[in-house]
Amino acid sequence: MIPNTGKLAGRTLFITGASRGIGKAIALKAARDGANIVIAAKTAEPHPKLPGTIYTAAKEVEQVGGKALACVVDIRDEQQVENAVKKAVEKFGGIDILVNNASAINLTGTLDTSMKKVDLMLGINLRGTYMTSKTVIPHLLKASSPHILNLSPPLNLNPVWFKNHTAYTMAKYGMSMCVLGMAEEFRGQIAVNALWPKTAIQTAAMDMLGGDGVGKQCRKVDIMADAAYAVLSQPKDYTGHFLVDEDILKERGVHDFDQYAVQPGHPLLPDFFLDEAPEVLVQQMEQHGASPAFQVPPSSATPPPGGPIEGTFEVIRSVLSEDVVKSTQAVYQFDLSGDHSGVWFLDLKSGSGSAGQGPPPAKADVVMTMDSGDFSKMFAGKLKPTMAFMAGKLRIKGDMTLALKLEKMMSRMNKSKL
Repeated sequence: MIPNTGKLAGRTLFITGASRGIGKAIALKAARDGANIVIAAKTAEPHPKLPGTIYTAAKEVEQVGGKALACVVDIRDEQQVENAVKKAVEKFGGIDILVNNASAINLTGTLDTSMKKVDLMLGINLRGTYMTSKTVIPHLLKASSPHILNLSPPLNLNPVWFKNHTAYTMAKYGMSMCVLGMAEEFRGQIAVNALWPKTAIQTAAMDMLGGDGVGKQCRKVDIMADAAYAVLSQPKDYTGHFLVDEDILKERGVHDFDQYAVQPGHPLLPDFFLDEAPEVLVQQMEQHGASPAFQVPPSSATPPPGGPIEGTFEVIRSVLSEDVVKSTQAVYQFDLSGDHSGVWFLDLKSGSGSAGQGPPPAKADVVMTMDSGDFSKMFAGKLKPTMAFMAGKLRIKGDMTLALKLEKMMSRMNKSKL
């Protein structure tokens, strides 16, 4: 844990998307120094699925010793951004730090990503970050130790990070390109850096994407707050860096990372866009004891007459139940290539469920395309669906939320099998 030093006392931070999650955690960390926090986010009224509003966040900021200004801001709206910046300067006398945290995510392929979603991601991630920075920079130039910190990844052109979600990657990399350009443009005047998590971070958005069970594979938002605090405490010549939370904290003497884990000791889900992750992350998860989805009976070591895929589906059928169907409500189609190619289905939407060879009885909500060998590994607990997707071993067409539910469903099946 990085202790508060008081370095941000009296400084004004303009943080987008600060009503919840990582943005709010950064706000609270700075507030403990006695900083002024401008909470620039859209949520003025309680959301039916997501906790917190700009006003509840402002109250929390003040409870830990900071001063707060809550502003309703959609960062796609230039006028709203300008109005919030004007209010911040009028209330606090200036702006010292900008944290571009607000972001939108949609992990679908080109043909399954509507232009509405493309526009949303580009509008918030790329254009919103650029516009907010442009609007705040004139005030940062007047500050003694100004910073811009974008919550965005290192620029990594490995195709694996593009092929499954090109639009999201372009939008997120747009934030990183702002860092690349503005750090040079304002070198010596404003520190401009990027910060990205090494592992998945538990937030309301992550819970919605991966379901309740994904939390134990995540770290808490505190690690990003501590890392951001370490960056923002640097002088303005500390600029142009693409930083990873764990790395910067190690440099500051932090060695105990279990303190940041939602469930200490549990294998962690690596985040996107990091060089070490694409081909290695699956092996790392297996080596560190990723919990199996199914325990295949010893007799299955000898392939059944129908082959290894039929053997896998025998195990799947043996654990289907109305409870599994009720909690999943999805139809999956598996288009397999390789040594045991073919089409298979898993119906978890009707009755007690069904599974077998051929197209599903109803239109598939999710179509998964992968090698038959990887499919067998996935359903034997040796390869997690999320890991397969991130490693480029699995292509997904359809509802990504339901696709991510597969891992949770497999875990629940395993418990019932036991």
